[in-house]
Amino acid sequence: MKHQQKLNIVNAAKQYIATTGISQTDLSAKAGIRSEYMSHILNQKFSIPAGNGKTVNIADKYFTRLAQFIGYNSTPTYWEVKPTPQLTAMLAIMQEAREFGYTRIIIGETGSGKTFATNLFLRKYPSDTFVITVGSTDNLSDLIDKIIDALKITSGKSKSKKLRDIANKLRQMKEDGYNPTIVFDESEYMKQPALASMKFLFDAINGYAALVLVGTHQLIENINRLRRKNKPGIPQFYRRIKFGIRRLPNLDRTFKLFLDEIQDKEVKKYIRQIADNYGELHDVLVPVRREAERLQEPISIELINKVLNLQTYATI
Repeated sequence: MKHQQKLNIVNAAKQYIATTGISQTDLSAKAGIRSEYMSHILNQKFSIPAGNGKTVNIADKYFTRLAQFIGYNSTPTYWEVKPTPQLTAMLAIMQEAREFGYTRIIIGETGSGKTFATNLFLRKYPSDTFVITVGSTDNLSDLIDKIIDALKITSGKSKSKKLRDIANKLRQMKEDGYNPTIVFDESEYMKQPALASMKFLFDAINGYAALVLVGTHQLIENINRLRRKNKPGIPQFYRRIKFGIRRLPNLDRTFKLFLDEIQDKEVKKYIRQIADNYGELHDVLVPVRREAERLQEPISIELINKVLNLQTYATI
């Protein structure tokens, strides 16, 4: 990465700090950059001591992480943010939850941009938004520890003590003038104990902090299945969130917002055939646009097949 690119990222980061009020410590943590690296970067010192009077350059990957977190495009972009109905609806739901300390369940199709919207929201409110990605193997202890780490809490060993400390931290943040929001992304992976613990958090922080569970329809199916089995805590949790469930609009699989620039109708038809959602559309357009720019030629079916190695789609 060129020196001027690094300077541009630093200037953008300083502007981001001034605009959002995020601390340097929080920016380091959320962008995944060691605090000493962040300090050097923001001071335009792009190398660090390595002992014995030697220095080493800070790796380009840290500048890339910083640029990605603050939303600064240091290189040509081949994917633009579009105001899809899903994005608009999700940001509005999260904004309402943040403002009033609501608990919301957001349900959307796979590839509808839920994680993308979550990251945009985090970028807008970095100081008091905490995004927890639920893994398919996460148990209750794993999720609690992820929240503890995100909130930078020192707590005891028991799960109940940790949950109380989490609730106390969020209430304290509210009293300090913040609007704390915890977003659980990919919540369809939550198991019964984790869902039951959401009932505790709801009761402890309702009106003080927002809880937002984001997932596919599988999340609701899982809750309903556990509710029918009368699993501990689930009927009580469902009663609390029943009227907080929000379903995003269905995807527009014509991809009109994204394909207007392409004039060839057969190319548009082909892209709609091979891409089923916004996520897949991104995975098609970004490398194809990059290669079309490099070759200085229009996007064609032949180019798409070549870039994506889709011989099986050679004809429509």
